[in-house]
Amino acid sequence: MDQQPGGPDRPAADTTPHCYRHPDRETGIRCTRCERPICTDCMISASVGFQCPNCVREANGSGMSPTATRPRTIAGGTIAADPRLITKILLGLNLAVFVAVLAGEQRVVGELDLIGLAFNTDIGQIVGVADGQWYRLFTSMFLHQAVWHIAFNMLGLWWLGGPLEAALGRVRFLALYLISGLAGSALTYLIAAPNQPSLGASGAIFGLLGATAVLMRRMNYDMRPVFALLALNLLFTFTWSGIAWEAHVGGLVAGTAIAVGLVHAPRERRALVQWGTCAVVLLATVAVVVIRTGQLN
Repeated sequence: MDQQPGGPDRPAADTTPHCYRHPDRETGIRCTRCERPICTDCMISASVGFQCPNCVREANGSGMSPTATRPRTIAGGTIAADPRLITKILLGLNLAVFVAVLAGEQRVVGELDLIGLAFNTDIGQIVGVADGQWYRLFTSMFLHQAVWHIAFNMLGLWWLGGPLEAALGRVRFLALYLISGLAGSALTYLIAAPNQPSLGASGAIFGLLGATAVLMRRMNYDMRPVFALLALNLLFTFTWSGIAWEAHVGGLVAGTAIAVGLVHAPRERRALVQWGTCAVVLLATVAVVVIRTGQLN
């Protein structure tokens, strides 16, 4: 970002502090140890206030108490050695189920896809979420049939999931992914025809997309790339045939709401606000499922 040079009528003391590690970023936060200004990327939670990465490294090298200097993400999660571990596990689960489908296990699709209520002619029974098979809301999130479908979803999971997991921490990222996916399934169950099957991780991926927008806004990054990506995905959602747009919209709304609670929670009430937000979104999802089940029954 270009900076305006200060003229002779503008004293340096009036300029806004800039992060000492990222000079192009204005900030009003200072490290509690060295008192140098730091931006949100450099903020590491300590027992009191925030510290910069240099002070944390120096403190760890001097043998100070790890509880006072343990690095934390912007959402309060623990910084892990492998910041993509959960992303890799989720990607592996999706691929494993896809390989099972390709291997000829078509019954996997019939047993795990999302369907509200329908008569299965192969087994001569009524199946669906409304018939008590609530697990379909979850299992359908890991089920794909077309190569292009799983390719798009897994690319989205890798590109969006890694940075989000690093920023939020493993547990918070996993909660974001699963609840977003369930919300997408719930909205599909509510709106789509009860005998219309649906599958795929798209709801969860759109949840990650909404969370990415919230996180980038929180970090004061340029929002144009994520807005362009969101607009392109929504265009595909409503113009391509055979796409469960309900899952996309449900996941996007849930992921955005959860991310707001995760990255904007005040530090003194962080756990309460974060897990309270997740609980509210999850309860709303359950309520949608219960209401639809009552309608179909």
